[in-house]
Amino acid sequence: MGATLDEKLKAKLRILADAAKYDASCASSGAPKRSGGMTGLGSTTGAGICHAYTPDGRCVSLLKILLTNYCLFDCAYCVNRRSSNVRRARFTVDEVVKLTIEFYKRNYIEGLFLSSGIIRSPDHTMEEMMRVAKALRRDHGFAGYIHLKTIPEASPWLIEQAGLWADRLSINLELPSQRSLKRLAPEKDGTTIRTAMGQMRERIAEAREEKRRFSPAGQSTQVIVGADDTTDEAVLQSSAGLYERYDLKRVYYSAFSPIPEPSRVLPVKPPPMQRESRLYQADWLLRHYGFTVAEIAAGGEGGMLDLGIDPKLAWALKNRDRFPVDVNTGERELLLRVPGLGARAVDRIIQARRHRRLRLEDVARLSSGLRRARPFLIAADHRPVRLTDRLDLRRLVTSPVPQQMSLFA
Repeated sequence: MGATLDEKLKAKLRILADAAKYDASCASSGAPKRSGGMTGLGSTTGAGICHAYTPDGRCVSLLKILLTNYCLFDCAYCVNRRSSNVRRARFTVDEVVKLTIEFYKRNYIEGLFLSSGIIRSPDHTMEEMMRVAKALRRDHGFAGYIHLKTIPEASPWLIEQAGLWADRLSINLELPSQRSLKRLAPEKDGTTIRTAMGQMRERIAEAREEKRRFSPAGQSTQVIVGADDTTDEAVLQSSAGLYERYDLKRVYYSAFSPIPEPSRVLPVKPPPMQRESRLYQADWLLRHYGFTVAEIAAGGEGGMLDLGIDPKLAWALKNRDRFPVDVNTGERELLLRVPGLGARAVDRIIQARRHRRLRLEDVARLSSGLRRARPFLIAADHRPVRLTDRLDLRRLVTSPVPQQMSLFA
């Protein structure tokens, strides 16, 4: 890389890769920094290369950068807002194309995640991002994955053009409510954002029907949590509405991260990182396990999820009258609500019980979560007696806090 990238371009890359780390759409950049060193293998960095999953389940490495961190907007929570005193840089279209091709040829990446601050106008910014994707596809025959973060205020025609070249398009909702958006990002309009999502949904659906290419991996969005007082329940209600109305592939949750020289309207401390994790687990229950937002929220208190245990276990502990469920006769919808049983394990159980009555040892072979599931299950050789009535059930089914072993014990 050093032989082909000049110092000026490398300096831009350091600034604009670091500026992109706040986007949660590529979550691996949130991992702790690790280095394989001289004898190990693999490292993580705060920004630059991230990973994403394609529709067929492949994990691909993406170059994750901003086109520029100059921005016309002054969103209070954003490190790149126009009043922020950060170092600024801007790539040209050709520079992003060159970086992508150079990194791809060296097998560093398999695709590009490109976002941007707003420069000159939303149309100008969107056009430059679209030109990057177009040049990669048309001029270089680039077949790798491309994810473009679109600008909701941009012309629908430009977004239409972007969808011809990108695999996935996304529009950041930013904050879960119009009230919060008005307070922390008054130059952004929630109605405009949702209108753009609606137009995107229609284009994607039309393209599928007509069997032509337009953002084949669908659309996604990102919501910042912890920058305002919105509860987890309200965040999840917003997500459920987005999935229903706009057919989103994913809602990404980004825990608010304090930035240099923060606005006084922002909280001093970030929310617990565990909150972000619990929201992802709750989102999974919404999309794949048939839970409603009200059911998930009922597992916590005051509209906030229980940070100590996952939302599925929290719900089960507050709805003990629904258990135990018989693995040999229970309906799939009920088995999916058993803590410790994932969708794949439930499908295996249903398949296996067609041939024999299942015992606990059979469930153990079909699921790695038997310890958590055991109090909530009936099997051919297991019928828990009043186990779900125990006051210490939560402690029984949660893993003990790992303790560092002594070298000299």
